[in-house]
Amino acid sequence: MPIIIPQDIPAYSTLSQENIFVMNHERAASQDIRPIEIAILNLMPTKIETETQLIRLLSNSPLQIKVTLIGTETYIGKNTPLQHLQRFYKTFNEVKNERFDGMIITGAPVEQMEFEDVKYWQELTEILDYAKTNVQSTIFICWGAQAALHYYYGMNKASLDRKLFGVFPHRKYVLFDPILKGTDEEFFMPHSRHTTIPVDEFEKAKDDLIILAGSDEVGVSIARSIDGRQFYFMGHMEYDRDTLRGEYERDLLKGLQIDPPKNYFRNVANTLVIPNWFSTANMIYSNWLNYYVYQVTPYDRSKIQIKPNEEE
Repeated sequence: MPIIIPQDIPAYSTLSQENIFVMNHERAASQDIRPIEIAILNLMPTKIETETQLIRLLSNSPLQIKVTLIGTETYIGKNTPLQHLQRFYKTFNEVKNERFDGMIITGAPVEQMEFEDVKYWQELTEILDYAKTNVQSTIFICWGAQAALHYYYGMNKASLDRKLFGVFPHRKYVLFDPILKGTDEEFFMPHSRHTTIPVDEFEKAKDDLIILAGSDEVGVSIARSIDGRQFYFMGHMEYDRDTLRGEYERDLLKGLQIDPPKNYFRNVANTLVIPNWFSTANMIYSNWLNYYVYQVTPYDRSKIQIKPNEEE
């Protein structure tokens, strides 16, 4: 099944060249199918790159999926053309009366700031409240995951001695969770961050969250709420082959002291990259769409709501 996006968004051309079935809104409207509605709150400065990465992962499913891109009103980054944001992004105020089958909230390069000092923090907390009652299941990525865990459960992040930068092995702590179905017991995930949520902080939500995967080096890598309404990905399964290379070269040009991304380059010259996380990423996102979105979302999205026994 296709992914439904505007025909003039950059991702349309990129994914078409990769033989990914994309469909414009006009063609989708002629089909008698209720697509899965997925909202992406894109907090990354490289918005075009990030939206393409996430849409690529969502497309690897037999479901027809319609994507709505959301940006913040209280902060507008300078790395994405304003014309692109005006053409393809909506504000939260424009969608807050709608409900979505699924939502993805990305990371952001603000991890070394206190959460409450981020310019759009108040706006983000409104979106986090909205996601709990108006979205069937939400994925939070990297800083987005840290922010949600802090807001929902009062967890505190900690600074790392060295940037966690590279591709790291993880092991399953829960072998048969549906979101990990079909993945190896050891799998790989890219990370690029200066902070972490320590494992002992998860004790604050021990009755509400399940830690699904992690490692001694990385800590928790994937966790979810008991009911599957929230997923926390501490790394970046969506990263392309060259994303870490781009970050590394960018920091070198800035004169920063940074080591090459760990377990990433496959030769001494730091030129060869052989991604080993693509199949896992596609499987995890397909499982999320199938088991935690499609199979449990009511056909009438207006019926998506918090369960009575979940109310605080």
